[in-house]
Amino acid sequence: MHALIALWFGWVRDWGYGGIIVLMAMESTIFPVPSEVVIPPAAYWVNQGHMTLTGVIIAGTVGSYIGSALTYLLARWVGRLAVVRFGKRLLITEAKIERAERFLQRYEAGGIFFARLLPVVRHLISIPAGVFRMSFGAFSAMTIIGSALWCGVLAWMGARMAERNPGLIDDPEKMIAAVKHESLWFVLGVLVMAALYTLTMRLTAKRA
Repeated sequence: MHALIALWFGWVRDWGYGGIIVLMAMESTIFPVPSEVVIPPAAYWVNQGHMTLTGVIIAGTVGSYIGSALTYLLARWVGRLAVVRFGKRLLITEAKIERAERFLQRYEAGGIFFARLLPVVRHLISIPAGVFRMSFGAFSAMTIIGSALWCGVLAWMGARMAERNPGLIDDPEKMIAAVKHESLWFVLGVLVMAALYTLTMRLTAKRA
């Protein structure tokens, strides 16, 4: 992983916005590219005048949407049976797919939005959305909004760390650990909001 992380850092440094788009597109599929190794380093190089913070957020959002949309369309095209059959190789069991389907049936667009803000979940949520044939318009809107917010948070954290510890860019693994530590409170906040949203949906359903 160390070699891969160093390679991905190099892509962001050498390719600029293009590298961000490619890596974030990969991050939104089944490829194991954590967004923490893409957006925060880009925010570091913003301070050196190579990019702008707004440009980094836009590029990250575009890349996230491209990867998510391609995964959604592929899952919708191959269908549920193919995902169940071949997903086991990627640890996507039929039980997980059924849980995801129930989740999307109940929470729909709101579920997609919160999923885009949570590590690990954000990588795979496009698959059940495609299999379940969720509205592509609603899926796209929630993916773009959620991805923009997530990229904005990571860019802000990267800029903060660049000011406090500019030498962190030379140690990719320490940077990832620092970003995860910094983002802990944000993730906890998202989980609390998601829990409140879930409670509201359930109470509303009971009344109906």
